[in-house]
Amino acid sequence: MGLWIAEQLKTLGAEVELRELGKEPGREHLDLPPVVLARYGSDPKKRTVLVYGHYDVQPAQKEDGWATEPFDLTVDEQGRMFGRGSTDDKGPVLGWINIIDAHKQAGVEFPINLLCCFEGMEEFGSLGLEEFVKAEGPKYFKDADAVCISDNYWLGTEKPCLTYGLRGCNYYSITVSGPGQDLHSGVFGGTAHEPMTDLVILLSKLVDCQGNILIPGIKELIAPVTDDEQSLYDAITYSMDDFHTSLGSNTSIMPTKETTLMRRWRFPSLSVHGVEGAYSAPGCKTVIPAKVIGKFSIRTVPNMGSEDVTRLVTEFVNAEAAKLQTKNTIKVELMHDGKWWVASPKHWNFAAASKAVKQVFGVDPDMTREGGRLVNFLSFFFL
Repeated sequence: MGLWIAEQLKTLGAEVELRELGKEPGREHLDLPPVVLARYGSDPKKRTVLVYGHYDVQPAQKEDGWATEPFDLTVDEQGRMFGRGSTDDKGPVLGWINIIDAHKQAGVEFPINLLCCFEGMEEFGSLGLEEFVKAEGPKYFKDADAVCISDNYWLGTEKPCLTYGLRGCNYYSITVSGPGQDLHSGVFGGTAHEPMTDLVILLSKLVDCQGNILIPGIKELIAPVTDDEQSLYDAITYSMDDFHTSLGSNTSIMPTKETTLMRRWRFPSLSVHGVEGAYSAPGCKTVIPAKVIGKFSIRTVPNMGSEDVTRLVTEFVNAEAAKLQTKNTIKVELMHDGKWWVASPKHWNFAAASKAVKQVFGVDPDMTREGGRLVNFLSFFFL
């Protein structure tokens, strides 16, 4: 796919480079997909916009619920195209290629200098990209006046969105170790401190059923909501029915559109993701695991610093662990983190994008934030 994108851009007159990122961890016989770098135009009188996208996708099978084969592009009677990656993110990447082609065919001068960075491992944590950007960014991306992330969604189907902020993510593990090996509950149940019991109790202390983070000090790190920001939420075209449709149920926590979107975009959240080392297969097994690892993450927002959050998490988990009076060993660790990002929706870049959306769609776009974390390579520009 990366080679195909590179050839399309070359055909349109762009300067293109394919950059290798090394080998896949644990599978050194396989190369990581290359990063496609492209430059279209170098007029010093024009602004330069850097576009990010990715050409890899999540796995998919028709049995997952697709009406058609996911890797065969299908056009329905309304002219809509369906296929894996049509929105995330092959479609948007192809859109940039089509934009260049449309200008050339119409004989219209391209209004900006365009830089492109398209990767092939975004769905797998952007392996190798951050190291590449740190090494090459000062040289290749130094001319960029603005960045456009082509990897987001509309809220609904009525209006386009322009995203001016993303939450960050701190991902943690709690490791509880006890017996020297897995034990049988019929022999040892009730006679030894069980790691799984300790872990479940600790995880239950982190967040309540209403989504409130229970770690002291987290609330104090959050930037207050301004009147200007509040007005943006009031104007967004969205409803609780839309949200319930995306959930597939009516299990929402907040009662209104505004409070739901603010919970999703500009307030932190804590989610428990799973337990490593515990029995999870179908059927019954009476094992007492000797070691379990609980995984959870905190979505961070302005002005939450990663070090401050990690300090509060570590202090809280250690304090709660002490209350258990267990003889098991308990350790909490930060596995990885990514910083939040927020820009001014009044910046010239958003003004230009809003004008373009209005010309094409006939409506002003919604100004939104998103709950996902910042694309790794953007740390070069904003962090």
